[in-house]
Amino acid sequence: MAVLVDVEASDPISAAGIRVELARCRAVSVKGPDDVAEADVVVLVVEHVDADALRSIREASRGGDRRVLVVVTHLDDSALLPAVEAGACSIVRRFEATADRLGDVVIACANGEAGLAPELVGRFLGQVGKLQRQLLAPKGLSLSGFTEREIDVLRLLSEGWGTADIARKLSYSERTVKNIVHGIIVRHELRNRVHAVAHAMRVGVI
Repeated sequence: MAVLVDVEASDPISAAGIRVELARCRAVSVKGPDDVAEADVVVLVVEHVDADALRSIREASRGGDRRVLVVVTHLDDSALLPAVEAGACSIVRRFEATADRLGDVVIACANGEAGLAPELVGRFLGQVGKLQRQLLAPKGLSLSGFTEREIDVLRLLSEGWGTADIARKLSYSERTVKNIVHGIIVRHELRNRVHAVAHAMRVGVI
């Protein structure tokens, strides 16, 4: 079955051009005005990854429920991480947007895979490393958003240990353990300890 794609752009000429390229891909079906089915992938065409584009990515992704492929004309290194955080699963520069390239990336997106050109991967990882060094590491945080001692406490919570037992095992006071758990819940906007453990498991830190 062909991957159903919806194309969104601020100007009709850009949208038409991408639709023409995608129409050449047998494994892809471009959503028409009368189609009622939900698109598998949204192709969003933008000039720059600016505030408006990031807003459009977030709206198109619907909180991560839909796959978004961004086709961008001008791309700065500093825009890679914000675009991914906003919900872009793949980014293709406009001059690379041939039928074959678009088709491959659309299919990868539909299969839950990310797609970046090799040189963009290196630049993206550079941005991630910069974020870790300049913003997270000084606060004792990892890219997961947890400190090492938070991960230690969460791991023990997941094993069914109580506050007093965790305090003894980690040589903390019970108040310290409670403060650590409270900090996790507040910072990550979680409901309780069970939710905190579930969130930590979901993001892969325990």
